[in-house]
Amino acid sequence: QVQLVESGGGLVQVGGSLRLSCAASGRTFSRDGMGWFRQAPEKEREFVAYTDWSGEIIYYADSVKGRFTVSRDNAKNTVYLQMNSLKPEDTAVYYCAAGVSKYNSKWSSDYWGQGTQVTISS
Repeated sequence: QVQLVESGGGLVQVGGSLRLSCAASGRTFSRDGMGWFRQAPEKEREFVAYTDWSGEIIYYADSVKGRFTVSRDNAKNTVYLQMNSLKPEDTAVYYCAAGVSKYNSKWSSDYWGQGTQVTISS
């Protein structure tokens, strides 16, 4: 049974930083794309960041470029999201995703974590 378990969410002030981690178990994702999505209250889930299996092909949503950094450690079957210069609009539930792909300009994933709350206070 595949499980993705996020950690590192919490409450931080505007301009602060957080680092999310996501540990996968049940199978290895060392050859799969992994990434992060988020869902703010009353909004649809949106793509945040993607890394291919090697960590060399990376994409970000325009709203987080220059502030967020996605990385992975295949030996640990783990993906990370370093979030800096946080803004109130970054407040959302953040979901780890594995088996991430893009088709017809839409990002999707085969597996999802349970989500971790990130709240930015102003």
